[in-house]
Amino acid sequence: MTCYGFIGLGNMGGGMAAVLAAAGHRVQAFDLSAKALERAVSAGARASETAAAAIAGAEVVITMLPAGTHVRDVYEQALLPAAAGNALVIDCSTVDVATARAVAEQAQAAGLRPADAPVSGGVAAAAAGALTFMVGCRDADFAAVEEALTPMAKTVVRAGEAGAGQAAKICNNMLLGVSMIGACEALALAEGLGLDPERFFEIASASSGQCWSLTSYCPWPGPVEAAPSNRGYAGGFAVAMMLKDLKLAQGAAASVGTSTPLGAQAEALYALFDRLGYGEKDFSGLIQMLRGRLDLLA
Repeated sequence: MTCYGFIGLGNMGGGMAAVLAAAGHRVQAFDLSAKALERAVSAGARASETAAAAIAGAEVVITMLPAGTHVRDVYEQALLPAAAGNALVIDCSTVDVATARAVAEQAQAAGLRPADAPVSGGVAAAAAGALTFMVGCRDADFAAVEEALTPMAKTVVRAGEAGAGQAAKICNNMLLGVSMIGACEALALAEGLGLDPERFFEIASASSGQCWSLTSYCPWPGPVEAAPSNRGYAGGFAVAMMLKDLKLAQGAAASVGTSTPLGAQAEALYALFDRLGYGEKDFSGLIQMLRGRLDLLA
């Protein structure tokens, strides 16, 4: 049994902590939300009154936080003072590369073993222990990081040194955001042309238009039972979180002089959807904005 300190118990972190507890590990959990902490305790985690208390004595510390500023604050105010020497400290948040490298440098200087390990797979994969982790860490630490993440993982891949995991996640989610818009537009157009969208799904799933956004996360209700489109676009990957990732991608692109015009257009569309008040809906709900059926998201 490994002792994990787990900070951040939102839609993703809560499921990850529950999987660790179900695997028999001690999970010392903390979140600013009392309800999130209660859910973690009901899933087998142990409540901690502060982030520092959750971290104290843990062999592995995992953070799953909303933004880079939260990660920096937790590292500086709680993790660096409280973490045990030589502990693995793994940030699974999606943040900017500069933050990932900065906190890794601080942790390494304190004698800790840092890694950035953002995830892909969504809420369902988090609850099922089937996430993909993209890891940035020292090569010598990867075997230990992989072992620590394996209970929650389908795949654990080392992308490179500190910050490489975040770079991979930012690029992956930009691709996801762009491909989901393509799937939404194609399904909306099929409907407009008098083609049954479910029949189009069947055809495109076996044709060159096939992609994950269509066949695993279909934005049209019906074809993919587990997709948020069948739950009123509740849960899943929130529009606000997709928008955050697309902003990170655009900031990263600007910093290295890379042109990403489709990424920029995707950011603009999700920003509009968010401003209309649908930031908490799953990002695949964009199809209803394109169809002019925002009433279906009420």
